[in-house]
Amino acid sequence: MRSYPKTIAQLTALVTEGIVPGISYVIFDGPAEIRRVQGLAQTRPFPETLVAGMKYDLASLTKVVGTVPVIAMLIQEGRLRLADPVVKYLPAFGDPRPTIRHLLTHTSGISGYIPHRDELAPVALKRAFLTAMHVDSSFNRQIRYADVNFLYLGWIIEKLCQAPVQEVIANRILAPLQMTGATFNPAPATCVPTEIQPQRGLIRGTVHDPKAYILGAHCGCAGLFATLDDLLTFSRALVETNLAGLLTPAMVDCLFSDQTPLAGEHSRSLGWKLLHSRAADHHLLISHTGFTGTWLILDRQTDQGMVVLTNRVHPTARNQVYLDRRDQIFATYLHEMQAN
Repeated sequence: MRSYPKTIAQLTALVTEGIVPGISYVIFDGPAEIRRVQGLAQTRPFPETLVAGMKYDLASLTKVVGTVPVIAMLIQEGRLRLADPVVKYLPAFGDPRPTIRHLLTHTSGISGYIPHRDELAPVALKRAFLTAMHVDSSFNRQIRYADVNFLYLGWIIEKLCQAPVQEVIANRILAPLQMTGATFNPAPATCVPTEIQPQRGLIRGTVHDPKAYILGAHCGCAGLFATLDDLLTFSRALVETNLAGLLTPAMVDCLFSDQTPLAGEHSRSLGWKLLHSRAADHHLLISHTGFTGTWLILDRQTDQGMVVLTNRVHPTARNQVYLDRRDQIFATYLHEMQAN
């Protein structure tokens, strides 16, 4: 197996330089793995050592680990089409132009401001997202990453499956893949804390994202907690066995290729961001990040990947240096994964 010395040094520096309290990661290369758990689970109100098996708030990794596979399965079953307009399932939205494909590729142009959003009750928040948003000039022209796209996808899943989206994800993805530590309702003591906020105090075992905190089981953009082993199980299944047979090879092909409706080549598949390999053929890899300090990079063609879990928002989300370092680590890893 490749040794990834520069990537590992940069991951370790996140902890030793105090950029994140602790880190859990695995780099896999075929059957071989490099795995580390180091640092602290929390620094405040008192230091607590990070141990293997703790659950992390995955934030937006919920989108690609949960919501995207369910949408893909519904497409395979003929219950949903990429070309379907959003209003077919969510008529309160009103605009006939954005489609399921636009939501998945963040090309919907759906935007808007909801006053006092984080103070609304669940029903009022959903109504506001459906009725107070508009489609701006970026529609079908630009990729603009936005949670609202996956809120809508979650509610479309609920319409088709007649159950809360998080319940559907648990039944259709987490259980079949035997992601035994993954849950939307963890025991707080098993979780790595996130931010300390004036209103909520130390957030531990409840979702950090304010929309997901309000919407609960009806949120498809965030809310999932999982261990490093859970994400390794998911990652290997996706690149090695078409998600343990839950997806067809053709559907997984779609996850690893540009699916935007825009002219030319772009950096989005169905839910995932696309990266170019540094190999001679420059084949495409998939990646996604989570606001709380999580990320995945997966290469189906070479059976390689990196799963990284941190709580970079602890004790505060003001942590720009982490974002800069993350970009550097991505570049280093893409280079080293092709080294002899």
